[in-house]
Amino acid sequence: MTHYFTLETATAALELIRPWMDEIQLIRQDILRNQPEAWPVIQKAAGNGGSRAASELAQSFDRLDKLIHKILDTGAIVKDINTGLLDFPSIRDGHEVYLCWQLGEARIAYWHEIDDGFAGRQPLDPS
Repeated sequence: MTHYFTLETATAALELIRPWMDEIQLIRQDILRNQPEAWPVIQKAAGNGGSRAASELAQSFDRLDKLIHKILDTGAIVKDINTGLLDFPSIRDGHEVYLCWQLGEARIAYWHEIDDGFAGRQPLDPS
């Protein structure tokens, strides 16, 4: 069953989530920075049982997975870890929509229809 957020409950959840999203970005940057040298190590590790670099990369992916699941456990939806995009299911005018937040935004200030995605974001306060 879908957990629906009000703006207030989504804002409270975001306070928990924000540090996890910051850590996800650090892990993501580290993985991308080490990607060129990591791929040959991963290929070799598949044949010889591993290496320190492969072990460290596996730990990074494990931590990334744990953080994403912590976010999902709040009821929020991780849309894009590259941009830090989250949606919070909500009810607006009697139908399901998403409250939308992206890393770097000070607060949840947008919503969009389920099928519209990020491109259909509209301000919560149109003034």
